[in-house]
Formats: sequence, C-alpha cells, structure tokens
Amino acid sequence: MLRAGAPRAASRRRRIVDEHVAAYLFLLPAAAVILVFKIFPAFFAFYISLFRWDVIQGPFRGMDNYLDILVANPTRAEQFWRSLSTTVTYTLLTIPLEIAIAIAIAYLLFGRMRGRGFYRTLYYLPYVTSTIAAATAFEWLYHPQYGPLNDLVGLVGVGRQDWLGEPDGVFAMIGSAFGAAVPAIAAGPSLALVAVSLMSIWHYIGFQVVIFLAGLGGISPEYYEAARLDGASEWQIFRKITFPLLSPTTFFVFTIATIASLRVFNQIYVLTNGGPLDTTRTVTMLVFRTFFQQTQLGLGAAMAFLLTVIILAFTLVQFRVLGRRVFYG
Repeated sequence: MLRAGAPRAASRRRRIVDEHVAAYLFLLPAAAVILVFKIFPAFFAFYISLFRWDVIQGPFRGMDNYLDILVANPTRAEQFWRSLSTTVTYTLLTIPLEIAIAIAIAYLLFGRMRGRGFYRTLYYLPYVTSTIAAATAFEWLYHPQYGPLNDLVGLVGVGRQDWLGEPDGVFAMIGSAFGAAVPAIAAGPSLALVAVSLMSIWHYIGFQVVIFLAGLGGISPEYYEAARLDGASEWQIFRKITFPLLSPTTFFVFTIATIASLRVFNQIYVLTNGGPLDTTRTVTMLVFRTFFQQTQLGLGAAMAFLLTVIILAFTLVQFRVLGRRVFYG
C-alpha cells in the first residue's frame, strides 16, 4: 500500500529533474561556445607545442620545445627570459599606480560633489574606448617632432624626448642629466616601456574606479558616523576604516589587473611593436613573432602555454599569500 505522501514526493522529484534539465539546456549554448573557442583551442595549442610544427605538422618532440625555450637553446632562452622580465617590469610599473590612483579617484567621486555623475562617466570613457584607438592617439601624443607632450615638458625645461624610440633606462637618463653615471643593472626600464605603461594606466583606470566605487558603496555609513563622533580625521577614517574594508575589492582588482598586464599585447603592438631594441617586447609579443612571423607554431604554442602556467602560478600565489590578508568584515 502506497503512503499518502508518495505521489507528492514523486511529483516533486520530477519537478526538480525538469528544472535541472531546463537549466542545463539554457547553459548549453554558452557551454558550447566556451568549449569550441576556449577549451578546445587550449588543448590543441598544447598538442601543437609537442611537435616541430612549421606551417605543417612535423616530427614529435615531446618536451623539447619547452626545454629549448627555457634552457637548451641559448638564443631562445635569452629571448624568453628577457621578454618575461620585461612583462614583469611592465606589471610592476602599472598595477601599483593604477590601484593607488583608482582608489583616490573613487574616494573623491564617492563623496558629495557637484557633477559627480559627469565625472564618473568621464573617468570611465577611456576604458570603453578601443585599446587600438587609444594607443593610436597616444602614438600621436608621444611623437618626437609634433607630439604635444614634448611641448608640455618643454615648459619645465626638459628637452624633446623620443618617447617610444628611446631604449635607455629612465634612471640612467636622469643620472646622465645630472652628470652622474648609473650602472647598467640600475638603469631601470626603458623610456619606451614607461611611455607604454602610462598609456595603459590611463586606459584601464576607469574600470578600476567603477569597481572601487561599488566597494565603497558596500561599506556601512555607520562606521563613518561613529568615527567622526569620536573625532577621527578624514585620513584616519580612510586608513582605519575605508582601506581595510576595501580589501576584498582591492584584492579582486589586483588579481584581475595583474592577469591582464601579464597578457598585454595591443598597446605594445601599436606603439612600439616590441622595440626599441626589444626593450618593450613582452612574452605575448614574442609569441606573436614566433608563431605568426617566423611560422614556428610549435615553439610559439609552447611559449603561450608557458605563459599560461606562469599566470596560473602567479594567481595561485596571490590567493595563497594575499587572500589570507583580505578582511571581509
């Protein structure tokens, strides 16, 4: 004899199954796109990296492509490690400044001020602008002959600079201007890399401002009211309340921005094409040259896969080290 609640339980189970089936059917188109354009190309790139693949598939090499890039082939290894060093330097130049400026701007825009909506839109506009278009505009801005940036720095007594064509390190250039010799190890990043970094900061800062504004909106105003009643200054409020409670947002922005900077390509391709003297050649630029210009597809795929592993490892370290310091309130 069936219990009275059995038909109801069976009906509920059928409804749950139907809901799951419907959910998976809705997810199927997006999953198919990710499978075809993301997952399959990643596995196929790894497959290519195991062969000597010059336009057509050659003999199987196993891990020899990876060994050539890392240590076995001196020329390839020097190119890869130098490009990785340039990529890391670019990341160190851009990320701290982006986050510091974005927090400052977001903090100002979050307060009560006239035209706040206009300024929020204004700061976000560079991010929605095409990277190629923005880089082209900065290419004109940096032009050594008729670029307005040279006219601007000329007002403070600085001579005309070849912003995108100068391979010397900025610290060496500053030392030379003051008559001091700077050793090669302390010459710093090239002026061209600094110029590209400034363009990137300008372009991406709008996205980070929006994220920090959302983070500021999630902080309860009661904390500020209590602090002001206790006589805390605005700097103390920011240091003791705002910044700690923004740590989840800061961690998110830092992670996303770091991944993007390690994969930088568009602005470098337009502004310098990896020059001068390869001082702005990042790993992605090296992959592009190896894969498309030299048509060494196996080596190019191996470089791309190594970059993916490096980004993944760096992200895991971020979560392991910095994730523990995040305060979620």
